[in-house]
Amino acid sequence: MNVASKVPVSLSSASLESLENKDEFIRRHIGPGQGEVSDMLADIGVDSLDDLILQTVPSSIRSEGLNIGQGVREEEALLALKQVAAQNKVNRSYIGMGYYNTLTPNVILRNVLENPGWYTAYTPYQPEIAQGRLEAILNFQQATIDLTGLPLASASLLDEATAAAEAMALAKRVSKNKKANAFFVANSVHPQTIDVLKTRADMFGFALIVDDVEQATRHDVFGALLQYPTSSGELLDLRELIDTLKASKAVVALATDLLGLTMLTPPGELGADVALGSAQRFGVPMGYGGPHAAFFATKDAYKRSLPGRIIGVSKDTRGRPALRMALQTREQHIRREKANSNICTAQVLLANMASFYAVYHGPKGLLAIANRIHRLTDILALGLQNNGLHLRHNTWFDTLSVILDNKDEILAQAYEKGINLRADIEGAVGISLDETTTRDDINDLFSLFLGETHGTDLLALDKQLLTDGSASIPASLLRSSSFLTHEVFNRYHSETEMLRYIKSLENKDLALNHSMISLGSCTMKLNATAEMIPVTWPEFGQLHPFAPIEQATGYKLMIDELSDWLIDITGYDALSMQPNSGAQGEYAGLLAIQRYHQSRDEGHRNVCLIPQSAHGTNPASAQMVSLKVVVVNCDAKGNVDLDDLRSKAEEVKDNLSCAMITYPSTHGVYEETVKEICDIVHEFGGQVYMDGANMNAQVGITSPGLIGSDVSHLNLHKTFCIPHGGGGPGMGPIGVKAHLAPFLPSHSMITLQAAGTNDTLGSNSAVSAAPWGSASILPISYMYIKMMGSEGLKRATEVAILNANYVAKKLEGHYPVLYKGINGRIAHECIIDLRPLKEASGVTEMDVAKRLNDYGFHAPTMSFPVAGTLMIEPTESEAKAELDRFIEAMICIRLEIAKVENGEWNNTDNPLHNAPHTLADITDDKWDRAYSRELAAYPVAAVTKDKFWPTVNRIDDVFGDRNLVCSCPDLEAYRD
Repeated sequence: MNVASKVPVSLSSASLESLENKDEFIRRHIGPGQGEVSDMLADIGVDSLDDLILQTVPSSIRSEGLNIGQGVREEEALLALKQVAAQNKVNRSYIGMGYYNTLTPNVILRNVLENPGWYTAYTPYQPEIAQGRLEAILNFQQATIDLTGLPLASASLLDEATAAAEAMALAKRVSKNKKANAFFVANSVHPQTIDVLKTRADMFGFALIVDDVEQATRHDVFGALLQYPTSSGELLDLRELIDTLKASKAVVALATDLLGLTMLTPPGELGADVALGSAQRFGVPMGYGGPHAAFFATKDAYKRSLPGRIIGVSKDTRGRPALRMALQTREQHIRREKANSNICTAQVLLANMASFYAVYHGPKGLLAIANRIHRLTDILALGLQNNGLHLRHNTWFDTLSVILDNKDEILAQAYEKGINLRADIEGAVGISLDETTTRDDINDLFSLFLGETHGTDLLALDKQLLTDGSASIPASLLRSSSFLTHEVFNRYHSETEMLRYIKSLENKDLALNHSMISLGSCTMKLNATAEMIPVTWPEFGQLHPFAPIEQATGYKLMIDELSDWLIDITGYDALSMQPNSGAQGEYAGLLAIQRYHQSRDEGHRNVCLIPQSAHGTNPASAQMVSLKVVVVNCDAKGNVDLDDLRSKAEEVKDNLSCAMITYPSTHGVYEETVKEICDIVHEFGGQVYMDGANMNAQVGITSPGLIGSDVSHLNLHKTFCIPHGGGGPGMGPIGVKAHLAPFLPSHSMITLQAAGTNDTLGSNSAVSAAPWGSASILPISYMYIKMMGSEGLKRATEVAILNANYVAKKLEGHYPVLYKGINGRIAHECIIDLRPLKEASGVTEMDVAKRLNDYGFHAPTMSFPVAGTLMIEPTESEAKAELDRFIEAMICIRLEIAKVENGEWNNTDNPLHNAPHTLADITDDKWDRAYSRELAAYPVAAVTKDKFWPTVNRIDDVFGDRNLVCSCPDLEAYRD
């Protein structure tokens, strides 16, 4: 046949619209093509996607669709966003306050931040296939330990302000001054930190005392937070103050600067119990506020009270060192309302960048950067003083406060020259220098403050300093202890070596660029390259979060349009972008509810109803706003028990604050009674919080507002394509009904307006350090929605439901599917029950999870929300071929379990018990197992095409917790 004859002679009959192929991105985002969709529909016995939705989603909650418009092509969306970004004015920033210009080494920019091998990975709950990022995070912990002088560090928190709030909570837990209910904060702490502390203290019922630092010892407090150096730049020797506070049984935390600590006496040596701050200036762009990794270090005695995750060193079954998340029983998924914190999303990708920055520069490089910054600050200070200007302080590391009579005039001139100074210091302006500051910049500052004809000579000033010396860092605060002595920080300083180190770690990790990650409730979907490109544009990356609002016109346009889309998607009336994680969004949503009750003189409402199937983050968030959790039972089909709900709601009706539900339920079912659930809660005066974890099964088909809830957070790192980054970053904006809009988070540094309203938010105080949270990753979700459009978003939801039902149908003959809807359908995820198999064979859900590693897959969510089960969520991005590969693996594993059941293999000598298998296993001279090496490593033919080798065998969790080591082991340990 002549193939050419199939091409039409003329294209005149084809419309221009069809030729432009507006649906191109939709086709690329959604994995199954039309033919695959038809095949899967046939397999599950449904004629069309429409029929599937009719059978799955209750008719009472189905919506009429979205009003976002038609999706656009990748290049069109990028061009449009570039034009928006161009409206941002990127001034030279000297604002400081914990945010600095920095130079991201290009080897880290290209090979970590822009590399899907790093940014598409999941939280390392399966450590055997996550040793690379675990090592990078361990390096972050080691750098934190070395620079702060404290023995224990966490794997990162959300930002400096929330880390300070966690320090306050830790102080209350561990302080021996049990009668005290006050926390002291020096007024020299960054104002955005004080703002967040006010919010947290208010909800915990703590008295927050904000005063001059020397007043700290005059109060009876359980803890204190001091800034070192202070927000305005002063260096104070805090030893005596810290000793006095500790003598009164207070826990003392220092908010500090990692780069400054290369030159300054570390907090641990000053006597502090806690050190915290932002690692942003270790190579992470300011990004209009984030995302950035916060660091948190403390004493070993507080290890079980430490907020967030900890990476520890354990060993595998071959006795080799292996890394894992330690002390996981502290986490909210297990301890629920008794958890230390609700830091569900950390900032792992950014912590990795910061750790690589430390590795690349090493101790000498970091000290050289700090010395140069400090030297330029000394030169600037001397030049200003020589010309008659006065400084607020006579000590500093990188920040000066210049006293001015003509402050407004200088600020106006600065803006004209493209310079941003800190403007909120009374009677003065702040100048913070950084590693990007040049001699030309110093000359520009002299011209600004002294006039264009100032005649100040930098070399002359430098010589004067060499002659007279500098006392800007007091001798008592000069660092004398070594830091970053571990080999990892002293080896990879050439780009070749650094590139190979980064690649060697990447090769140890299984991420979305290798295979499907079918985690229920976590929605590991495509993070399209076109969505990621704008993140590294300087127009988005180089803005300070407290820059004058008129310099961020592009950000405002983008955030406003994204907010409008999310309001349409959720059916709410207003939205806040401030929460910088899903857990933070839950907290902010519950805050809005509590503030609403208080505004109606019903602040006594303090009971939160939570179904037993709920995420552990829900009760953990509830306790953060001092709510009492009452658990509501579920029936045999996994639905909320309406009788139990009504009974408990009526019992606590005078004090009912809210109920927290997830929809579709965490059991993977669209509950038919969800509207009735909302009605019952409202009947007794409560508000309904709907967890946004499962929005991927709602978009375009239903919405929280239509269903009847009052507030939800949206996991932009789930439904809206921001990648998980190995455990963060995330974003958790909250949508609310109109009556809750006045109670959204505000901010002390920027006047905020609730998106979707004309209301300027008042003094609600903040939940995150930056006004719009991690603003620089919002372009990811913006690009996703713009390219998908109304139809694409709806189609994604439909195919997510199809893929899940297809997987469930194929597996149900081998594993029981625990819960189904009334028509035998599931939502976007399903739970398979391994408990009968465990009882019959002894094979556990852990064995299945680890055996999946041998097949090249990350395990589904294990033992949540039901112990002994696996929760599978394939998402819309996975094509049928990948679903079939996963199904084949699960069926083959079921056949392996059968061999244990029938006695062909015993309980320990089988590939499930010994999984995962490493190259060291397969090449071992001794092989005396009941199964072959080939079955161990290559259980199906598909594995041979692209084998992923776990680098360690199964890790001993108990050993790691009993022998807690959270710092880098000697490299010889790995070689041995």
